[in-house]
Amino acid sequence: MSNPLLSLLEQQLGNDNLMETLTQQIGGSDVGQTRNAAGGVISALMGAMAKNASNPQGANALANALDNDHDGSVLDNVIGLLSGKSEAQNSKMLNGAGIVNHLLGDRQTNVMDMVSQVSGMDKNQVGNLMIKLAPVIMGALGKTKREGGLDIGGLANLLQGTVSQQKQSNPMMNMVTSFLDKDGDGSVVDDLMQSAGKGLFQKLFGGKKR
Repeated sequence: MSNPLLSLLEQQLGNDNLMETLTQQIGGSDVGQTRNAAGGVISALMGAMAKNASNPQGANALANALDNDHDGSVLDNVIGLLSGKSEAQNSKMLNGAGIVNHLLGDRQTNVMDMVSQVSGMDKNQVGNLMIKLAPVIMGALGKTKREGGLDIGGLANLLQGTVSQQKQSNPMMNMVTSFLDKDGDGSVVDDLMQSAGKGLFQKLFGGKKR
């Protein structure tokens, strides 16, 4: 059965214009590297959202944020909004730093390290990429919730199902969930990287090669 959330996110990863725009904005030079790092960022933030939504309070807070600020309209003009050429109707829609901080808290630096090691991208560029992509991920989730008529329970189930589905084919998602389950301990990143192997970055979120 197809997963509408995964389809939306994979569509963004496959958007060459978006990846080129993001590469320029974060000061990168390799679109393929940006695509791989983006897959890692998406995996990390999706894993964090699923963990937060695993309890009723977290799921309710996420549902309210989606209903109020992330209806999916960001996806209609994602390049224009992220490049600053267009203005969002709601400033919270593009508050990537706030989204990342809420989802990851003090684990943010270690997640940046993990994605940097996996993708080969500079850690600071990974941080900037996270901030750029967070509103896109929230927009995709908000659109899926709205179009699917999902209540809080349905939203939590969607996230858990998406993470479970990705863990079967995406080694990064396994790393992320292990990392989050251990409360973001930095030493866990090194252990996971050693066990994961070098081929990991080629499989991030099913991103296409470039």
